[in-house]
Amino acid sequence: MPQDDLIARLARQIDAAKKAEYCVVDADCVAALRRRGANELHSACAEFVSSVNSKLTQAALDLSPPEYAEETFHESGVNLIRIGAQGREMQITFEATRQLFSTQKFLIPYVLEGEIRAYNQRMLERFEIRSLALFFCVDQDNATWRFSDWRTKRTGPVGNELFVDLMGRLF
Repeated sequence: MPQDDLIARLARQIDAAKKAEYCVVDADCVAALRRRGANELHSACAEFVSSVNSKLTQAALDLSPPEYAEETFHESGVNLIRIGAQGREMQITFEATRQLFSTQKFLIPYVLEGEIRAYNQRMLERFEIRSLALFFCVDQDNATWRFSDWRTKRTGPVGNELFVDLMGRLF
């Protein structure tokens, strides 16, 4: 790796660590932020399912769990949200980071990390599952869910546009 690339990478890590410094807060505050993040992710999924179902005439997307409260979040362990229809599935898993905040896998400090997987029966037969990393990122002004595609280095917000893209590839 050229020295300029190494220096640029180190500079990004230093910047990310500096951004994370303000995040040194108490565990109760982070726990509340994580519960809020879980609720926001489920709300985004529910909004997507509702939007699609309002336009369908025959089939319907299923959302599991259908309801979600901040108290539903499992602080230790994996949380799962599923969106599916007719053998096409999107599974979203997420969990708390080991430390209160992390920048280990994503440059923006995050408190929740996970993955979204999209697949259908044909893809399973070929061992081909589309997978994106998810992070509930926190900065000085707000907190938001972001995805990262490790293959293309593309990143962006989690929401209807991402869900439409992933689910659309399954039909």
